[in-house]
Amino acid sequence: METLDDLMFTRAPTARRPLLGLTVLVVEDSRFASEAVRLMCLRSGARIRRADSLENARRHLAIYRPTVLLVDVGLPDGSGLSLIRSTSEATTPIQVLLGMSGDSCADDVLAAGADGFLEKPVQSLAVFQSAILAHLTAEQQPPTPRAIADDVIKPDPIAYRDDLTHIAQVLDDTNDEIALDYVTQFLSGVARSAQDHDLNAAVTNLTKLRRAGNNPNAGVVALSQLVQTRIAAGGPL
Repeated sequence: METLDDLMFTRAPTARRPLLGLTVLVVEDSRFASEAVRLMCLRSGARIRRADSLENARRHLAIYRPTVLLVDVGLPDGSGLSLIRSTSEATTPIQVLLGMSGDSCADDVLAAGADGFLEKPVQSLAVFQSAILAHLTAEQQPPTPRAIADDVIKPDPIAYRDDLTHIAQVLDDTNDEIALDYVTQFLSGVARSAQDHDLNAAVTNLTKLRRAGNNPNAGVVALSQLVQTRIAAGGPL
């Protein structure tokens, strides 16, 4: 018996669901950012799977080949650029390979072999759809005129709290240089996605202390306290 899932992902794309028939693998350690992509895929008709690290992404790719691969540049076990590079050089390439980051690294992403770059936070449904459609064949394009839904996607705040809980554990376990690199990169992207200006300012302050060669302990303590306040409040204040 055909399931609803079967029907959705064997049908041709439509003006309202322009990504019907596609499978998207998003490699992203932030649950908040992943939830935004999940909602966009749901609105667009695409099926989504998620990997939260390079290791898990490679396990996914060893089993199946998605139509679209979205790779965050900053991951807990290394740079997403390495995954973009190896995937772009594979004998069976991914049809649409896009890098994502909150930093200005589009040139690095493209040099690694990606088809395009999405700047985080990815919130516009129209931008998300267009970034993928630009690299599909004519047969995979939806009929024209296409309905352009320029909605702003807002993930559930619970996903934001999950991200903060995760990073609080990292801060508790260690404050070595590698861990702090990951913490600042991760929280910078999450804070921008959630438009949490105070958290972003605390991350920026810690980054400045470290770049100046100053003792970062005060910045780490301030950031940890703010993260705990956000967790207790359930999200940005």
